[in-house]
Amino acid sequence: MTPRPGPVAVTLLVVAKAPVPGLAKTRLAATVGEQAAADIAAAALLDTLDAVVTTPVTHRVVAMTGDLDKACRADQLQTRLQDFTVVQQRGDGFAERLINAQADAAAAGQPVLQIGMDTPQVSPQLLGACARRLLTAPAVLGMARDGGWWVLGVADGGMAECLRDVPMSQADTGAVTLAALEDTGMSVTLVEELHDVDTIDDIPAVRAACQSSSRFAEVTRGV
Repeated sequence: MTPRPGPVAVTLLVVAKAPVPGLAKTRLAATVGEQAAADIAAAALLDTLDAVVTTPVTHRVVAMTGDLDKACRADQLQTRLQDFTVVQQRGDGFAERLINAQADAAAAGQPVLQIGMDTPQVSPQLLGACARRLLTAPAVLGMARDGGWWVLGVADGGMAECLRDVPMSQADTGAVTLAALEDTGMSVTLVEELHDVDTIDDIPAVRAACQSSSRFAEVTRGV
């Protein structure tokens, strides 16, 4: 019998915001309401965490912001997070918080593969493939269909410093991130492009890519 390969020596980092009604998914909330938007965000985060837990990597970290006690599905999230090292996001502005989260996750001394909570369709197979790519590449980047990115991996956490001047949550964030990485002299390996969830128009494509049993698919049926 061929032995199973061991876990990949990569730290998988999830950057997350507590899905609190009124604070989570505000663009989506404008259409479906604050409570429904927060519940969708909670479902997406739980699906993402489930995928990360079963991805064969050696370390798993969540960089969290917000009050989990006020979040939708708080009990489920607290239970799931017991399988992770949880650190608090720190810094002014999203770019600085991403840089600091990378630095905190890099404390394990391994390459860091970072994702958010807006792609609940991610699978352990896809994340594992991205992690393995990072063992032989200085950086990996997966573009999102809206112009951003859904995954960023760097062999050295300090490499994420180049994100400091990248405008986040814009239509050119992915392209500017790629240019910033390449301007440091890094060779960037591009991985699969995915839809992410920001507005109600994003839901059908993401739901179609999810397992039918996923929380996100369940909570968005009929939306």
